[in-house]
Amino acid sequence: MPGLDSPAAVRRAAMDLLARREHGRVELARKLARRGASAELIETVLDRLANEGLFSESRYLEAFVASRARAGYGPLRIREELAQRSLPRQAIEQALRESGLDWGELLADIWRRKFAGRLPEDAREHARQSRFLGYRGFSPEMIGRLLRGGLSDDR
Repeated sequence: MPGLDSPAAVRRAAMDLLARREHGRVELARKLARRGASAELIETVLDRLANEGLFSESRYLEAFVASRARAGYGPLRIREELAQRSLPRQAIEQALRESGLDWGELLADIWRRKFAGRLPEDAREHARQSRFLGYRGFSPEMIGRLLRGGLSDDR
């Protein structure tokens, strides 16, 4: 594949990638560099696309949070996945705050589906349920309230 050696070629490649799904800036720049674009061209094109509203990291964050929450993941896991994608911590926190998701309700729904709404009867089952929900990205405090039977006020 020939390198991307003009602003128009880099823009076309970026638009092709963005047409499939939203991307974070670092991820999009990495993909364009792999296709042979220079760092200077990438930065120029991405700045221009952002100014034109065709590329938005906040849109990417919003879509990512919503998608991962639909897949049954909690805020701790989503935060970590976004941090691994080199997104700014402040933008991640804002996206989680503004998501409008009720994390407590999401936790309860996942727990009901996985464990049929059965509270643990012994320490071993409590540990098993806690481990699963913790891996999914929910805080120990939220999990503890849920497993003690306190489904309300889980925000």
